[in-house]
Amino acid sequence: MAVLAGCRVLSQAFRSQTNSLDGVCRLQDAINHAFGNKIHYVRSAAHGGVRQYSSDSKSGDDLIVRYLDGDDSGIVVFGLNRPKAKNAISKNLVNLMSEAVESVKKNNKVRTVVICSMVPGIFCAGADLKERAKMHQSEVGPFVTKARGLITELGNLPMPTIAAIDGAALGGGLEMALACDIRVASNSAKMGLVEAKLAIIPGAGGTQRLPRAIGVALAKELIFAARVVDGTEACKLGLVNHSVEQNKSGDAAYHRALDLAREFNPQGPIAIRMAKLAINQGIEVDLKTGLAIEEACYAQVIPTKDRLEGLAAFKEKRPPRFKGE
Repeated sequence: MAVLAGCRVLSQAFRSQTNSLDGVCRLQDAINHAFGNKIHYVRSAAHGGVRQYSSDSKSGDDLIVRYLDGDDSGIVVFGLNRPKAKNAISKNLVNLMSEAVESVKKNNKVRTVVICSMVPGIFCAGADLKERAKMHQSEVGPFVTKARGLITELGNLPMPTIAAIDGAALGGGLEMALACDIRVASNSAKMGLVEAKLAIIPGAGGTQRLPRAIGVALAKELIFAARVVDGTEACKLGLVNHSVEQNKSGDAAYHRALDLAREFNPQGPIAIRMAKLAINQGIEVDLKTGLAIEEACYAQVIPTKDRLEGLAAFKEKRPPRFKGE
């Protein structure tokens, strides 16, 4: 009965949807309401002002955000850039990343987000323990809550996200990568949820996302042992999608991530977002409810101009030109 009631709510939601990317977030809200899912999505604005981050930002900036152009238009790269702190997660980095995530969420032209490091040999070393040691006990809880919220919002972005791991991703660094849809690592990269060594547990989703990625028993083993694995083993475990041989410039995973983003870019953007929504929501519920969610998401793409463009392009034997409409 709950599934039938949920489907009725979703059917009502379809009739009020606009046939564009803006409708995706409204459907996310409808699914959350209909099926009681605890994942919350922030509603996207139709044409929000997007803060532009320059690719030639000052070298001291903790985060460098690049909007690629030309054939790569639609790909946005978040570059972690704290060389002296091994990209450790600080208050400033959390604030900058939160702004960047909110900006791409409001930008319907963004097709894929890639998170990488601007620092050779490191992805993210986790929490900035030096900064943490200076915090008053009363500050620690709110900071961890804000960092956890950032990683949750990263996971809730409607477009595909790819973590390019060219170096160590430890603790919160790996939790950030786990929030992405896809992970690519160099074979020499080191990854692990090592919090138990500090007598704490992963606090930004690691205890929940790692079991979903590699299975409960393996996740327990890695977390209990605070074990660190390299990219090759991580790929065997299913922790990353691809492990690539590191190159001389130390950015092999980044280039593989770009290749993946270039594969995603030509596809229908509404379809990609709805597929992500159907998978993310459906995996959390029973199969019957999941199939209802899939049906709801499929219904969203039927009235789009992009679907008609895809059919026309197929008939005319030419590449489609999708506009997200």
